[in-house]
Amino acid sequence: MITGIIMASGFSRRMNRDKLILDFGGIPIVERVIKAIQESCVDEIIIVYRKDAIREIALRNDIKTVFNNKAELGQSQSVKLGIRSSSKKTDGFMFFVGDQPFLNSMTINKLIKVFKEGNHPIVVPKYNGKKGNPVIFSSIFKDELLNITGDQGGKNIIMNNYDKVKFVEFGNEAIGKDIDRWDEYIKLR
Repeated sequence: MITGIIMASGFSRRMNRDKLILDFGGIPIVERVIKAIQESCVDEIIIVYRKDAIREIALRNDIKTVFNNKAELGQSQSVKLGIRSSSKKTDGFMFFVGDQPFLNSMTINKLIKVFKEGNHPIVVPKYNGKKGNPVIFSSIFKDELLNITGDQGGKNIIMNNYDKVKFVEFGNEAIGKDIDRWDEYIKLR
């Protein structure tokens, strides 16, 4: 079982406004991510949110929501809340960021397929050679993930287990593009 955890409780500091609810092709950016996940082979979807607008979008799409009341502690808090809210049957935690408007179900499914082949407990996409999201961690890393702190996510776990990582290359850089600044949003929109 694959649990998709959407980390959507950041502060959008570089954007200076809540980027996840910005319109992108007629729907909010985070909703594009939700729809891509819903069209994929992900078995369970959880969104970790801070703002009510994100929760409303999630509920509209019938997504399980978890409120992050300690978002200032960084990305690690979203990771922990997502894992703790996941099914006990989860084999893999797939971590999504909410600001990848070009992510699609084919990309997600390819990563899941590689993970389910069972040879690598960590699967990381590379878009035109650059590491990105979503990343899948086997449930064997659950305790390590629950012990991370700050704004690093699972980077240290990846670095400490490099021999267990499978990188999956995607030639289309746009698929992995996330939006951090207003000028990027204007250009990509």
